[in-house]
Formats: sequence, structure tokens, C-alpha cells
Amino acid sequence: MTADCQAQIAAINRAASSEALIGAVRSLAAQQSPAAIPKLIEVLGYNNPGAAVAAVDGLIQLGAIAVQPILDTLDGYDYGARAWASRALAKIGDPRALENLLAAAQGDFALSVRRAAAQGLGQLDWAQLPEAECQVGQQRVLTALLNAVQDDEWVVRYAAIAGLQSLAQAAPYLATSITARLQQAATEDPDLAIQGDRAGPWSS
Repeated sequence: MTADCQAQIAAINRAASSEALIGAVRSLAAQQSPAAIPKLIEVLGYNNPGAAVAAVDGLIQLGAIAVQPILDTLDGYDYGARAWASRALAKIGDPRALENLLAAAQGDFALSVRRAAAQGLGQLDWAQLPEAECQVGQQRVLTALLNAVQDDEWVVRYAAIAGLQSLAQAAPYLATSITARLQQAATEDPDLAIQGDRAGPWSS
């Protein structure tokens, strides 16, 4: 670990205000050092959204190297930390997160986790998988997102729409079934914003 990383981790540990904490996390994230990963993951569990955003940004910048540590340290009790971790995994797009995101989108009790996972499922980098595994994974994601479109919470349904749009772009062979399903749902959702979003991008 570099001296700069050590100094920023120490600054996080002794931060006496929210502003100081956010600044220290941003500085640690800017190091773009693998040695920062454990601390950045720890910050996801702090009750400080600004610090969590900075930590997520740092993990996203580190990319694939951060994926396994995130998966290994997911907190089954802290739904806030899980939501932030799901956001990081979604933006990184590594298919190693597939199982976690599927489980989160379909079964997590926290709507913030389901929302992050639903959107993230559409953003996976399928090119990293062999073709056979890719198609199986995409079909599983399609099923999960179609279920998420019926979630009790409108923000999860909205995220599922975004996930389906991204999936259709990544897997054109699924576009027809995705379009048909969303157009069918356009008249069924009680939320006008979601009706408009379903009808708009998929009506052409």
C-alpha cells in the first residue's frame, strides 16, 4: 500500500464531520489503487450517502479487480450497503455479478437493492462470456426483468424497464419479445410515468 493510500485511509478513520469524510473518501478513490478496495467497500456501509457515492465511483474506476472483493463482502444485514454495492457492480458490468444481481432483483426485501440490481442486469458485459453461457444468462436476465416489471414498487419497475432496454440493445434477438411485453404492460401499470416510459421508447 502506498503512503498516499495509507494517509487517505487514516483521514477517513479520523474524519470528524460528514464533509471531511466525503473529502477523504474522494481522495482515496482518486488513488485508483487496488489497496483502496477494502476501505472503499467498508465506506458503503457508513450512514453517509455522499461518502458512499464517492466510494462507488472509486470502485467503478477500479473496474473488474473490485468485483470479487465486493461479492465476497456483501452484507446480508445492511441493505444500504447492498444497494450501493449493487450500483457499483451494475456500472462495472462484470458478468461475475450475474448471480448476485439476479438474486437481488428477484428476492431482496429492500426496494433500493432491487432497483439497483434490476437496472444493473441490463448493463452486464456479455462479451466476457462464451456464446452458450451468454445466451443462457441473457434468458435468465430476461425472465428476472419481466418479473421485476411487476414489482410492487414503481421505482423497481422503472429500473426494470431501463434494464430491459439495455438488454434489448445487447441481445437484439430478444428485442421483439421485450418490445411486445412492454407494450402490453403500457396500459396496465397504475403509474403514469411508467406508462409513458413503456409506450415511448418501444412504440416505434
